Amino acid sequence: EAGFTDRLVFLHGFTQTHHHWHDLAFALGTRLGVTNLAFVDLPGHGLSTTDLIGIEACADAAANLGGPGTYVGSSMGGRVALLAALARPDLVERLVLIGATAGLEDEVSRAARRAQDDERADRLEDVGVEQFLDEWLDAPMFAGLPDDPADIAHRRRNTSAGLAHSLRTCGTGTQPSIWGRLHEVEAPTLVLAGADDAKFAAIGARLAAGMDRASFATIRGAGHAAHVESPAQ
Repeated sequence: EAGFTDRLVFLHGFTQTHHHWHDLAFALGTRLGVTNLAFVDLPGHGLSTTDLIGIEACADAAANLGGPGTYVGSSMGGRVALLAALARPDLVERLVLIGATAGLEDEVSRAARRAQDDERADRLEDVGVEQFLDEWLDAPMFAGLPDDPADIAHRRRNTSAGLAHSLRTCGTGTQPSIWGRLHEVEAPTLVLAGADDAKFAAIGARLAAGMDRASFATIRGAGHAAHVESPAQ
């Protein structure tokens, strides 16, 4: 399409790494005829495990690393991509958000979430990555994840220190609410959510409604990690 860069930039969710995008990214690239694929490991994850920056600095850094193109972000990666679209509209040309949010709207809710994530970070440092992942992925929102040893292996390559940092500085409670700024997003946007993820389906519909150039769709038979649970759709 004229005026857009043929590059797809992928941002992963919490406890994941860039590896979690590979299969779907290469399939999308083949289908769309796009060979320029970029993958960003977010702070505290993968190759960025010692990168100790917060979510707002991360959004700008991710855009600088990814370069101009279409940004595809899931969950935490979706929040980062949305912030990047506001901070760097020169680089985020189009936007795809999966199971994402524009933040928590009041300080009471944000403070409660920060306290919850601080407790999770403390727990992670106490028990280690492997046990924490067992507990984290046992949550109902991940019930639809397929049994994939490679998925778990890549998550386990993260470190306690890196994931704890992410919880404390990149969680929903630490980012500013940008619900009132959605109309500023210039990039054409597709918002997706798993049809079985009622919370984020409602949030996704509201996100799209708040933007000038956005649409919303659900992925049937999928939960929070819709792109992992139903990649063909």
